[in-house]
Amino acid sequence: MSGQPCRSLPRTRRLGRLIAVALLATLPFSAATGGEARGSRHVLTVAGAELRFDGKPIKIQGLRTSAALISDATTRDLIEHLDLFRSYAVNTISVYVMGSRFTDVKGYRPDATLDPVYAARLGRIIEAADARAMIVLVGCLYWSTSRASEDLTHWTQADANRAVANTVAWLRERNYRNVFVDPDNEGMAHAANGWSIGDMIDAGHAENPACLIAYNSRRPPPMNADLAIHHSPRIPGKPYIEAEGSPPQSNYWGAYSKEPGFYNYLNVGVYTAGMKERQKAATTEHIEQANGYIFASTWLQAPPPLGPNMDPGGDGSANQPGIRWWLEYLRDRHGSGRLNPATPLR
Repeated sequence: MSGQPCRSLPRTRRLGRLIAVALLATLPFSAATGGEARGSRHVLTVAGAELRFDGKPIKIQGLRTSAALISDATTRDLIEHLDLFRSYAVNTISVYVMGSRFTDVKGYRPDATLDPVYAARLGRIIEAADARAMIVLVGCLYWSTSRASEDLTHWTQADANRAVANTVAWLRERNYRNVFVDPDNEGMAHAANGWSIGDMIDAGHAENPACLIAYNSRRPPPMNADLAIHHSPRIPGKPYIEAEGSPPQSNYWGAYSKEPGFYNYLNVGVYTAGMKERQKAATTEHIEQANGYIFASTWLQAPPPLGPNMDPGGDGSANQPGIRWWLEYLRDRHGSGRLNPATPLR
């Protein structure tokens, strides 16, 4: 019937087409058009203080790749390295829709809707991770010194709530279930504006009660948080993940990696012997005594020209910067057959 006008169709077939069009209009755009979103085969859930992946207990073993949405090239670079990361027993990556210090990802528009360009990149990462039985921490607000908030100075609590709700709704519409959400990185938006993170969590749960939403600030977590991460105090009955791990007592993100007036990092990817040993010890502590660890002090979250650079690099020395030393430790200490057996690739 190609090329025939609608009026030439029999009445019953015309009615059938109208019904089909009406049904398609109720679907998410990607589902209605056969677009990129395919949904997740793998599912992350919480059972008490335990994280489960496809119904089995799991410990998070991750890399913070928070700047990966800055361009199509960086998104592609991350996806192309997922198999390599997976071979070292990494099962989680973290990506932020807004901000990441110095990177200025502007994933939210002034009306708190998701920018479709950044959202498309995020979708590609989530689906590539799911294909490898991996988890994605989806970060929402990242305030701090990032210029990503410069267009959002008019925002109120209601706008912050809408941003989180829109993110969770976007995940629900695409049936992305290999994810969990951080509404406010380190409670930065709360600290700057007094916005309630508990209200942001409620807004997200209103869109999808099954979405796992974390709390990441120094005050005790609200009851509606599904899990606690990074800055949050640990409390009985909820999972806890160190979601931004750096070498303890090293001031890695302080004087070692920052300089007044310099809008970037110094020494990222370079570690002293003591830093590396403390990083390894912290990794094992959080994997064995809590619910996991995401390594943050890398050039994976740095802006150009340092990053985001997905190449693991070398031994962390000034001549061979990188995190291969940590990846090898993770694989050898916590890889397949040990505390957190790797899920086979599909």
